[in-house]
Amino acid sequence: MIRAFALCLLALPVLSACGPVPVEEAERACVDRANLALRPRGEVGVGVRSDGKAAGTFEVHVSSDYLMGRDPAAVFNSCVQQKSGQFPSRPLYDQPGWRG
Repeated sequence: MIRAFALCLLALPVLSACGPVPVEEAERACVDRANLALRPRGEVGVGVRSDGKAAGTFEVHVSSDYLMGRDPAAVFNSCVQQKSGQFPSRPLYDQPGWRG
């Protein structure tokens, strides 16, 4: 009995992470996903290492939402509803961080 209770106490933080988040937090997290649905994002870095040789990096992020041609506003709304269980408090186009 005591072991079962202790196990439940240990599992509580893990299970609470699965619950809904406040709508404002969900909106902040989902704006990035909507931005990726609009267009891929990439970075290029060029530099010189300490031994004098040239170095470079190249990174591209492409979402499946972009590849499927999904509307970023629909992606945003769906994401917020999934994370918070509520509709967004304002549309994607009024969200800080929206780059559309």
